[in-house]
Amino acid sequence: MTWLHTLILSVIEGLTEFLPVSSTGHMALAGAFMGIDKNAFTKLFIENIQFGTILSVVVVYWRKFIDFKSWHFYLKLILALIPSAVVGLLLKSYIDNALQTPLMIAFTMFGGGFVLLFVDKWFLNPTIHSEEEIPYKKAWMIGVYQILSVVLPGLSRSASTIIGGMQQKLTRKAAAEFSFFLGVPTLAGAFVVSFWDAYKKTPELLTHHNLMLLAAGNFIGFVVAIFAIKGFIAYLTKHGFKFFGYYRIIFGFIIIVLLLLHVHVDF
Repeated sequence: MTWLHTLILSVIEGLTEFLPVSSTGHMALAGAFMGIDKNAFTKLFIENIQFGTILSVVVVYWRKFIDFKSWHFYLKLILALIPSAVVGLLLKSYIDNALQTPLMIAFTMFGGGFVLLFVDKWFLNPTIHSEEEIPYKKAWMIGVYQILSVVLPGLSRSASTIIGGMQQKLTRKAAAEFSFFLGVPTLAGAFVVSFWDAYKKTPELLTHHNLMLLAAGNFIGFVVAIFAIKGFIAYLTKHGFKFFGYYRIIFGFIIIVLLLLHVHVDF
């Protein structure tokens, strides 16, 4: 990987991590187009660049995360994290294999797009407008929805949790923000596991140069994600999900066409 590759992948991560469009799928496709998808460090980079976007959520919503008197907030995140964490640990081998299946990613992107076209009409008359109003049971159920993104790579963690929140009577804004909050412990856990695995199994990848690329990538992703979060909330509140639905359908269709043309796309 070069510094240019790092810049491109980091911007993609920052823009897409919290949008309902699958950041991993976008970075994998970008890596294939740049010819670096077979590079062992590329996969490690994609798995560990999420740390910067985690910090972006903490910075944007810093008042929420440093209010240690509000222990209910942290308890809700723990409850919502448990379902996907347990399933992720139990099905790790399946998930690793599924991530290597481009056709599955394509169809998941395609199908998820059709869901987003209609989701605004399915969940009307929300009653919960902020995180403080979310009962523990509903926080848990949003965590159950997050399982879908674990077992169906390409679905998007953001899409599954936002839809789960709306199904639990949260407004679009409240569902999106709780999805962001839940992303902090979820992505932090994934980062720790991935980096530790690399340290134990492939320490040769953690050269000074590669660590510098990873640090730069996380910083770039952090900065870009701050703007993406604010822009997404403003757009979602006003316009809903239809644009993202069409986008996912087009993206999934492109992957299918590339596969039919025998273009190698390694996820």
